[in-house]
Amino acid sequence: MAEKDDMRASIKLTTVADLFSTEESRADEKREKVMDIPLSEISDFPGHPFKVKADEAMLEMADSVKQYGVLVPGLVRPKADGGYEMVAGHRRKKASELAGKETMPCIVRELDDDQAIIIMVDSNLQRENISPSEKAFAYKMKLEAMNRQGQRTDLTSRQVVGRLESADIIGREVGESGRQIQRYIRLTELTPSILEMVDDKRIAFNPAVEISYLAEEEQHALYETMQSEDCTPSLAQAQRMKKLSQDGRLNVDVIFSILTEEKPNQKEKMIIRRERIDRFFPKDFTEKQKEDLIVQLLESWYKKRQRELER
Repeated sequence: MAEKDDMRASIKLTTVADLFSTEESRADEKREKVMDIPLSEISDFPGHPFKVKADEAMLEMADSVKQYGVLVPGLVRPKADGGYEMVAGHRRKKASELAGKETMPCIVRELDDDQAIIIMVDSNLQRENISPSEKAFAYKMKLEAMNRQGQRTDLTSRQVVGRLESADIIGREVGESGRQIQRYIRLTELTPSILEMVDDKRIAFNPAVEISYLAEEEQHALYETMQSEDCTPSLAQAQRMKKLSQDGRLNVDVIFSILTEEKPNQKEKMIIRRERIDRFFPKDFTEKQKEDLIVQLLESWYKKRQRELER
């Protein structure tokens, strides 16, 4: 009798729900669903390399979100200590905040760190305007993630790619060569002040790659000289400084002598004496802030003049 009772206990009875559920409904339970998640529960992705600016495009997105809501859900992953981590959708989250929304539609997906990094980078690389620094850190993050997943790669030690490597794979996905991907990654070796000049197109990409091989103190000296002399190195000058640095013969005086050489086909520059304009700016304004404000005022003056001419 006891043996029969044990046998009955071991038999798993089919529930009513199991009897009437279909294959389609069971598959639907496993399918990812869109959930409205409070913005306060979504944190940014650690080390997110893409800048989220409250610029004109962002304000337009915020107006769209206010009117129509977020049309494309974000992608988040659950955090071990509660809440969620944004994987794809940082700009949509910012637009939702500016639009006064409290929640955002998101897909919740279980992802490990490397899977999340690759998705985060790939989703942002679809944007039209991406700065060199954003590409540099994004490519580096993705390359390191692929390396941890078993792909062979050489992150920053050389510019030429030989056999098929992770850099070539990334390159094919974004329409670049593997060598170019590695050259972008070299930009992560630049000091923040010089990297900002690259983003602002005050230093061209190719010279910037060569400058990235200078030691940190050499880059600081170069930046100070560029600021004081209002000049930037050509590719040939950057290559010379790289070689001198490798030989241990680069110093402040050498940097100054190279930068102040007259370049071939050098364009004539308009120079405004500092004492003529400094009194118009707050004392804590940087050179870039002064330049941006001057350009902004000129653009306003130009638009006003165009309107007057059209009357």
